[in-house]
Amino acid sequence: MSTTDTTPAGSTAQTSSVELQIGGMTCASCANRIEKKLNKLDGITASVNYATEKASVTAPEGFDPQLLIAEVEKTGYTAALPAPKNQTGTGGSDEGESAEDAELRTLRTRLIVSAVLAVPVIALAMVPALQFDYWGFASLVLAAPVVVWAGWPFHKAAWMNLKHGTATMDTLISVGTTAALLWSLVALFFGTAGDRGMTHAFEFTIARTDGLSSIYLEVAAGVITFILLGRYFEKRSKRRAGAALRALLELGAKEVAILRDGVEARVPIDELSVGDEFVVRPGEKIATDGVITSGTSAIDASMLTGESVPVEVAEGDNVTGATVNAGGRLVIKATRVGSDTQLAQMAKLVEDAQSGKAEVQRLADKVSGVFVPIAIAISVATLGAWIGAGFPLSAGFTAAVAVLIIACPCALGLATPTALLVGTGRGAQMGVLIKGPEVLESTRKVDTIVLDKTGTVTTGKMTLTDVYTAGDVDRAELLRLAGGLEDASEHPIAQAIAAGATAEVGDLPTPESFENIEGKGVQGVIDGHAVLAGRESLLADWSQHLDENLRSAKQAAEAEGKTAIAVGWDGQARGVLVVSDRIKPTSAQAIAQFKELGLTPVLLTGDNQTVAEQVAADVGIEQVYAEVLPKDKVDVVTELQNQGKVVAMVGDGVNDAPALAQADLGLAMGTGTDVAIEAADITLVRGDLRAAADAIRLSRKTLGTIKTNLFWAFAYNSAAIPLAAFGLLNPMLAGAAMALSSVFVVSNSLRLRSFKARADDETSPGPTRSAPEREPAMA
Repeated sequence: MSTTDTTPAGSTAQTSSVELQIGGMTCASCANRIEKKLNKLDGITASVNYATEKASVTAPEGFDPQLLIAEVEKTGYTAALPAPKNQTGTGGSDEGESAEDAELRTLRTRLIVSAVLAVPVIALAMVPALQFDYWGFASLVLAAPVVVWAGWPFHKAAWMNLKHGTATMDTLISVGTTAALLWSLVALFFGTAGDRGMTHAFEFTIARTDGLSSIYLEVAAGVITFILLGRYFEKRSKRRAGAALRALLELGAKEVAILRDGVEARVPIDELSVGDEFVVRPGEKIATDGVITSGTSAIDASMLTGESVPVEVAEGDNVTGATVNAGGRLVIKATRVGSDTQLAQMAKLVEDAQSGKAEVQRLADKVSGVFVPIAIAISVATLGAWIGAGFPLSAGFTAAVAVLIIACPCALGLATPTALLVGTGRGAQMGVLIKGPEVLESTRKVDTIVLDKTGTVTTGKMTLTDVYTAGDVDRAELLRLAGGLEDASEHPIAQAIAAGATAEVGDLPTPESFENIEGKGVQGVIDGHAVLAGRESLLADWSQHLDENLRSAKQAAEAEGKTAIAVGWDGQARGVLVVSDRIKPTSAQAIAQFKELGLTPVLLTGDNQTVAEQVAADVGIEQVYAEVLPKDKVDVVTELQNQGKVVAMVGDGVNDAPALAQADLGLAMGTGTDVAIEAADITLVRGDLRAAADAIRLSRKTLGTIKTNLFWAFAYNSAAIPLAAFGLLNPMLAGAAMALSSVFVVSNSLRLRSFKARADDETSPGPTRSAPEREPAMA
């Protein structure tokens, strides 16, 4: 039981969240019934999901979960608290057969036995040439075990429902097949169906003949077999649909090599605590989230982010649990363990999304809840209409049974949750975490996407982008002396120059003396040279003036909003270094993809207008809001909404959180802050803006699949019930059609597993471009 304070404003009551694993549900009306029963309890708000077989319950603080379990059991189903999770936050023991596997195995056994017995029964009924003397009694011997033993789960559930005064699809199946068996017994022993030499041909429609000469054992055995077949494929498909989440839960390491007094000790992951240091060798999984204290390597994070290129890491870098060390030996200090890790939080987000209900699903649940009683009423009315029209009792009875069997709302109950299950699971594999089903509705309506600049469109990190030298000055020498001097400063611009110089010329010299000239730059002595780096005015103070070429290069860079650092030594200006925030290589592609989706991109930044317009022009954005203070970002989103636009917002910083919450759809870059991620509807684990386009495409595709499923489920029942009522559908064919409708819905949902991320298709992102940046105080 996880406790969360969900107190509304002005209220002192606290609530806690409880999750129950529900057993025995066979259709959406079962879930609807349990949900209604739980919601009748004081202070309880419950949502039961048929596909995930879970109940999410919000209860008053201190409420005993056993009371919830007892209430579910009173309804005729089973309930249990989930198995306790281990330190990785990823589930309990792996030993033994799971309840799901046991249920699938039992179902498979029933299906195989019933199929072996039912096939000859159906063949005898369909092919007159096979109908030997007294074949009806042979059919009874074969069909009776199918109806009684293989169909026992249906009869048991129907009896339980009857005791509680309700009806579900099990009631329809049980009543229909039992009636077919009893009618056949009467016809065999008291009618002419058991006479020697009696034959009858199989018909697709209902024959208007004297009922006592006809048996319906093929209907009883066939319906049970077809529905068991449908349920088996449904269960197996649902298991496949949830495979992405299970794979995510299994990603975590099971053991860790903890460093204790300089000695490695391999222990279970449960024994790892925050602050512990542990060793990760090449090829091993990183046990938990942490910061590297020693070593350099490349980290393969593809299982979490979907990004295939390993990321270089070194001392001081943060790493995520469950990613793989692809390079050297690392020593890592644990910063988050158990349910606090990124992996556990990802799994929780996906699980919550799969357990939730979209508005469209709630409508389907309401329809499913009343469908069974309506179907029974239509079946009774059908029987009465046939008898009233003067047809034999057997014809009316057969039509009534066909209505009962065809009306099962199974496909209707599976339409939404299976698509949601597969869609959110596929998203998790791609590094797209969808918070809840209601998010899908938002993605359909969005027409404007607001993009924060720094850290979203750009890298958010200053980078050395251009180097200009005077006369015959050697480029490597300029970088070596300027980089060595700037390396002694902590300023972001200085560090960008030092990093760029190191990448190009290698190790940098150490200054013999160093001084920071506030607001102007730095000066010092390196290898006997008196070096200056900073504003042009700093060099002018020492009578070092830029030549025409250097001055033109500096002015051109500043016109684009970039930062230009003048460098001189030994009494002469030697070069200009240009630093800027670099546009992410994939941002222009992402903007193009947003436009393909019918979205209008808008750039939002605190930078000046020149900087913002330059970045916008480089990536293909026409609409720009510049010089916006962090607290005013939410006002821009509100202004767009007041213009009638449905707004999505992509951001990564703390100051983006209010705007993300205000937007109709908030997308947080997973490379950003926890506050932004908490405020967003969708989290993008990778820092690639194209993932935002993928997230919207996947959400829309999932919503489209749900609507397709619901259309076919409604259309199927709407068309099939009249056919059955008018005698145009043999009950056995009705059973086959009902089973196939469920299989169709689940199979259609499983197509989402093949959804491809465009970010993975476009492997050639094009040249890296530099983003202009406001000129901060000089290093």
